[in-house]
Amino acid sequence: MKNILLTLIILVTSGTFLIAQRPSVISPEVHSDNSVTFRFFARNAKDVSLDTEILPAPEKMTKDSSGVWSITIPPVKPDIYPYSFRVDGIEVTDPNNTYVFSNEGFKHSLVDIKGDKPLVHSLQNVPHGKVSYRSYKTAQNRTGTLVIYTPPGFDVNGKTKYPVLYLIHGGSDTEETWTKVGKANLIADNLIAQGKVKPMIIVMPYANTGLMMSSAFGNDMMNNIIPFIESNYPVLTDRNNRAITGFSVGGGATLNIGLMNLDKFAYVCAYAPFVQTPEFRANFGNWSPDVAAYNNQLKKFSIYVGESDQYIEIVNSAITLFKEKNLNLETMFVPGGHTWMNCKLFLATTLPQLFK
Repeated sequence: MKNILLTLIILVTSGTFLIAQRPSVISPEVHSDNSVTFRFFARNAKDVSLDTEILPAPEKMTKDSSGVWSITIPPVKPDIYPYSFRVDGIEVTDPNNTYVFSNEGFKHSLVDIKGDKPLVHSLQNVPHGKVSYRSYKTAQNRTGTLVIYTPPGFDVNGKTKYPVLYLIHGGSDTEETWTKVGKANLIADNLIAQGKVKPMIIVMPYANTGLMMSSAFGNDMMNNIIPFIESNYPVLTDRNNRAITGFSVGGGATLNIGLMNLDKFAYVCAYAPFVQTPEFRANFGNWSPDVAAYNNQLKKFSIYVGESDQYIEIVNSAITLFKEKNLNLETMFVPGGHTWMNCKLFLATTLPQLFK
């Protein structure tokens, strides 16, 4: 035993012990001017690039003598951005960063560039609501999961009843993406504190991509999720106090569910909705709506999208469809693509317009 300990001491002090040889890596490092340095240790790698939505294309990183690859990008507009490394053609997350995108299809790392002034999604010194996790039985007799935001001062046994926003994630995202990436809870906290938003409950269900592409998720929403919320929370149950919104495939589900259930929703807001689904075609392919009834009942009907969104043509086709029917549709086009940076902007724009 003494010989083993002596050998370890010699290895450590001589610098040949494996752990001692590995350099300390800080990544990402956000500088005071909002430039950012990314680092990745891979002594034997031949090529490492940074892939991020901050930049238009992946950029090659430079390796130093210790095997650390690095790149510093110029000052960036404050926001939360996903990124990853491409190591000899393989995409990997940043092993030195525990802040990871909530998604089933990929696991990008996230960098939070805060800037000099608090952003609408920043953690601020205001009263905070609570984010909780709940389970319910789905239409398929499985355990469904919900992330639920309740506003500051919420008392489940209190006399105050709240309006409800049902907020649907996109594609391969999860029920956590709207809080961990979209910061929906902090956006609500900050806008409530500013008096711009009415205190509300926000329900973020896990909406399996396969279900969202069919009527199954809509049935689950109407027959299971809404009844669960109204049985367990002090909420207002009339249509004027119920809203639905969502991103991407969740935006398409928002249109399918909201516009087909006007008796339940007075607010229908879709962000970059993906509408090339069998359910959308079935609902709107030969749609002959009572336009006057729709315009009278919908307190807010909107579609927001980034100008360089990968689905812009698909979104524009939906916009054209609804405008040709003479529905009162509000549209907003902003710079950027199919990103959660835009989702935060869209949600911060929507919340103050709900439940007026």
